[in-house]
Amino acid sequence: MPEYKVATIPADGIGIEVIAATKEVLAALEFQVSGLGFSFTDFDWGSEHYRKNGRMMPADGLERLKAFDAILFGAVGAADIPDHITLWGLRIAICQGLDQYANVRPTRIFPGITPPLRNCKRENLNIVIVRENTEGEYSGQGGRSHRGFPEEVATEVSVFTRSGVERIMRFAFQLAQSRPRKLLTVVTKSNAQKHGMVFWDEIAEEVSRDFADVTWDKELVDAMTVRMTLKPETLDTIVATNLHADILSDLAGALSGSLGMAPTANLDPERRFPSMFEPIHGSAFDITGKGIANPIASFWCAVQMLEHLGETEAAQKLMTAIERTTEAGYLTPDVGGTATTREVTDAVIESLDYKRTVVNLKS
Repeated sequence: MPEYKVATIPADGIGIEVIAATKEVLAALEFQVSGLGFSFTDFDWGSEHYRKNGRMMPADGLERLKAFDAILFGAVGAADIPDHITLWGLRIAICQGLDQYANVRPTRIFPGITPPLRNCKRENLNIVIVRENTEGEYSGQGGRSHRGFPEEVATEVSVFTRSGVERIMRFAFQLAQSRPRKLLTVVTKSNAQKHGMVFWDEIAEEVSRDFADVTWDKELVDAMTVRMTLKPETLDTIVATNLHADILSDLAGALSGSLGMAPTANLDPERRFPSMFEPIHGSAFDITGKGIANPIASFWCAVQMLEHLGETEAAQKLMTAIERTTEAGYLTPDVGGTATTREVTDAVIESLDYKRTVVNLKS
């Protein structure tokens, strides 16, 4: 079994804290799965790098990342730097530059967590949102002119290509096909957006013909917020555009108890380039340095990474340890508990039957 080369980009805020915790947990996991090994390389890219160098990562950053088997990403964003600079300078630059076109965001309610909605029972929320990750509303096309004048114009152009839409639809149908319910919901807004979203619908119909065993339906994005909140049991796999899935996955995270429980896999399904795994909670500067950041989302990202690498035994061991930890009541304040990041991390490691004294993080 190979030693996997993992690039770690903690970046900003609590991203630094949760990635450090995740490296500890993965180091612990090495002693539970025969032959499993990780070699971590840290990259100090992010807002501090921008302050010193005028850019979020070096010009050769993408080329350097191509040498790795996977990427663990923390969070990006700073109060003193415009969000579009931090996001486009690092996270989106990596996703687009490495063609990580399939963004996968699972959601469920973990044992021991009380969801915020009374009608949202644990068994009713078990969904995965597939987000088109490289074009659509976040294609980066558009511009501004006549700045400062009354006739100033700003355009933001959504781009939907046949190849881009078809590949994410096919990915979503395949994922739905692999899940027990074989159920897919295609999110759209074709009643109001009569070009790109009608195109989206047409390609969904075309691709569906290759998946006769998958039951699928279509839902307008505004109606989808209602359905997710009131009837989550009717949903399983969901596919949506870059913007729509971005919004809906935050709603899903909230329904599960906290964005601190929500992971993301940015995948290149063809495995030409390394895929990137990140929690969706953001840099959260309001709690940075307080030791209370929820590391569960980042741990779940590690599970996704292991699954992508084909390490199913290790992935299951780690997920089981996470579930035991939340069920035992080791919960951070965002999900109603009093535990610290350190305590949750220690509990997961203990659940792996691992002694901290033999931790040896590679760098």
